[in-house]
Amino acid sequence: MSLTLYTNPKSRGRTVRFMLEELGVPYDTVVLDYGTSMKAPDYLAINPMGKVPAIRHGDQIVTESAACCAYLADAFPEKGLAPPPARRGSYYRWLFFGAGPVESAIMDRYRRIENDAEAQVMAGYGSFDAMVAALDVAVRANPWLAGEDFSAADVYAGSQIDWPMQFGMLQGTPALNAYVERLRDRPAYRRAKSLDDG
Repeated sequence: MSLTLYTNPKSRGRTVRFMLEELGVPYDTVVLDYGTSMKAPDYLAINPMGKVPAIRHGDQIVTESAACCAYLADAFPEKGLAPPPARRGSYYRWLFFGAGPVESAIMDRYRRIENDAEAQVMAGYGSFDAMVAALDVAVRANPWLAGEDFSAADVYAGSQIDWPMQFGMLQGTPALNAYVERLRDRPAYRRAKSLDDG
């Protein structure tokens, strides 16, 4: 089946490219521009939000970076980027922690929104510091988020740690810094970065 990544080099599409490079499977890339081709009718038929990334795999269309990573791990099980179903607790936990609490906390911090005590009860991440502390626990427990083996959870949630660290939006703990260095040392990470930066 054909596999296509719809992306922009300055977008969350970088995470899905990292995932595709980890898989090592052939794929095509369609680069879209903000405000023009992302909002064109043919792309809105793929993603009505008019945002990237999206993937098309045969007749399947998937949007949202975490969903793309999870889908690709399942579509190519022989690549070993998802643990066996009986051992997916930590995998799902940290994959979706990255998609919910981490992304929300980072974006609120960027927009200078700080939760008071009442808002901390309602917000999925509580406080920014609580989110960082949870990530620190996750990366200290094992080399990778789902255990001993690298997985799609590391591609997605790891990117949610790596990206804000690059821009000073997240100050790493020693454990988070070491985790991100392991991530950046992966050949697929470097290939994806080179493709998007080139």
